[in-house]
Amino acid sequence: MDLKLPIKIVDELSDDEVHATGVLDLASGDIYEVKHTDWDVEAEGLPAERQDYEFSVGILSNGSKEVEFRVEVNAVTGRYSITPSELLELKGRAAKLFTAPPVRK
Repeated sequence: MDLKLPIKIVDELSDDEVHATGVLDLASGDIYEVKHTDWDVEAEGLPAERQDYEFSVGILSNGSKEVEFRVEVNAVTGRYSITPSELLELKGRAAKLFTAPPVRK
């Protein structure tokens, strides 16, 4: 099965955040098509290459509901991904996110 989902990515720096979007491949855990908002990767490098970089998270959304997960960044290759154990946990959380009945107001 080929299941790719759009996600938001937040690279946390000491005093700032860098936002991006990407596509998560639920089969492999690889994140493709990462596009940073208001950040020029060619001029500034990856946020993960900075000394004030702390960590990255991904956000999977369904309406107003969100699931957050840890994202690994390989500063050498520039690849974003999630670990196999994080991917397994995310699949369970994503299944609940997408199968939960809508919240009534």
